[in-house]
Amino acid sequence: MKRALLLVFVILSMAVAAYAGKIYGSVSEGGKPVAPGVKVEVTCGSKNYAAQTDAYGSFKLFVPDKGKCTLKVSYQGQAPSFEINSYEGSVQYDLILEKQGGQYTLRRK
Repeated sequence: MKRALLLVFVILSMAVAAYAGKIYGSVSEGGKPVAPGVKVEVTCGSKNYAAQTDAYGSFKLFVPDKGKCTLKVSYQGQAPSFEINSYEGSVQYDLILEKQGGQYTLRRK
């Protein structure tokens, strides 16, 4: 009985991930990828989803919410943000950090 319940739980948790929207992409500054470990956070309503960049400045995370969201990158003590859309399928956002007047901004590549 315990095995059957565990199997049902595993199958249901995989089904939730299958319907989630995958948001992935990269973050660069000055034509070079940012360092590994830069925090990338997506906020949809009151829910937050976080990831970190890898050695190539890439990130990926699953966001089950659909609609307008905000992507924020925590970089050198600042947190520039960018409005994105989350879909049932996957969506790619390659972003560029630009410093303007001492403040970082994000724009899509």
